[in-house]
Amino acid sequence: MIIIGEKINGAIPSVAKAIEEKNEDWIRDLAKRQSDAGADYIDVCSSVMDKDVETLKWLIDLVQEVCDTRICIDSPSAKSIVEAIPFCSKPGIINSVSLEGDKIETVFPVISGTDWECIALLSGKSRISESVDERIEIFEQIMEKAKEYQIKPEKLHIDPLVFSVGTNPESFSGYAQVSRHIKEKYPQVHITSGLSNISFGIPSRKTMNQAFLILAMQAGMDCAIIDPTNRDMIGSIFATEALLEMDEYCIEYIGAYNEGRFGVKKS
Repeated sequence: MIIIGEKINGAIPSVAKAIEEKNEDWIRDLAKRQSDAGADYIDVCSSVMDKDVETLKWLIDLVQEVCDTRICIDSPSAKSIVEAIPFCSKPGIINSVSLEGDKIETVFPVISGTDWECIALLSGKSRISESVDERIEIFEQIMEKAKEYQIKPEKLHIDPLVFSVGTNPESFSGYAQVSRHIKEKYPQVHITSGLSNISFGIPSRKTMNQAFLILAMQAGMDCAIIDPTNRDMIGSIFATEALLEMDEYCIEYIGAYNEGRFGVKKS
């Protein structure tokens, strides 16, 4: 499982406060804890629209001061993402593009022929569709664009989109159908998701998020935007991989446990 650490995001009140106060030590500590917990990438999102690029640079610099974990540049502005790419010491992930506006035309030419990877949301030009057939059609259009710009399938992380199960009981089944279609047609394409949308508006959200993670992995998800310091979540990932025959003789599970990444903390 590819783990993208989600915690440096200006939409989170504590992070927004740290950004406003320019609390460098707090951001460094947050980055290091995620890196030490095993994150493959650290998502960096400013959520400060008027100073987006400036804040992204500040955050990226702080992360790179304390770890060499690759960066996931996160912004709703494709222009900001492209401007932030040179701040990264090595290729990471773009978060994200979709068919909306000129996002693909802005990002794909820049990352074409490079080792940069990209998350692509299955949302249309003007709206987010809950229809499985429409999302599959959007996926096919994105793959055509990827082919046009010579973006290899293995560089793409497709987010099939998940909606609150509190308002859409078929939310997971739709996500799973789209995921399985993608993996069957393009086995090299990664499937990703943030987890929190599935539980929006219902109690004990972490419980629902964890259940979604396990089922989504069975449907083909191999990349998750999560809190890597959440030991219960990390334990679920390693256990699920073992049960899905992705970890022969539980070697990775046992190794992660011995490293203290989940389970009872060792003194």
